[in-house]
Amino acid sequence: VDMVRKGIGSDERIGRRFLFPGIGYGGSCFPKDVQALNRSAGEVNYNFRILDAVMKVNDAQKLHLLPKVKAFFNGNLKGRHFALWGLSFKPNTDDIREAPALTLIDELLKEGATVSAFDPEAMKNSRNLVGDKISFSGTQYDALENADALIIATEWNEFRTPDFARISSTLKNKVIFDGRNLFDLAQMEALGFHYESVGRRKVVMPDMKISETSPVQI
Repeated sequence: VDMVRKGIGSDERIGRRFLFPGIGYGGSCFPKDVQALNRSAGEVNYNFRILDAVMKVNDAQKLHLLPKVKAFFNGNLKGRHFALWGLSFKPNTDDIREAPALTLIDELLKEGATVSAFDPEAMKNSRNLVGDKISFSGTQYDALENADALIIATEWNEFRTPDFARISSTLKNKVIFDGRNLFDLAQMEALGFHYESVGRRKVVMPDMKISETSPVQI
């Protein structure tokens, strides 16, 4: 996917600045504007198929990591606990409207998992919306305690260069599901992480043993 991005972005009419793979868009503007434009097309009996496709793909993309997570844990997430980095729909905001992280949280809870989350700015808004369904951690590393894996939903700068030794020693399994492609594949392989991202090959540690489930207080 990185080569596709570079190829498309080489057209100066498109550019690379906003062309990044990930687990979908959110916020107060883009989803609303796309829906409004599609409704306007419908009012003049125009079937705006490309906008229909955009909305359907974005809804699916928000769940892109879930099948990967389920497959790694043999299809059963009941009793599993996940650390979630990022709650806002994009970095440098506390806006959680239409945020992919919220969709992920809902689906993980439906699967019987628990979640500990951290976001540099969006904790208050998330608490107001989610309540006590998940736990909110004081730091990104606190969220890792007793977690079976780390899931990254927002590309905050704070998450781009973490202390990997600390992640490794705190997580129950050295497993990261990255919805924003923050880390280099070769680096993840060298550090011994099972690492799955968006549109790239997964890094697999063949001899990794998955931890047993254990109750986590939320």
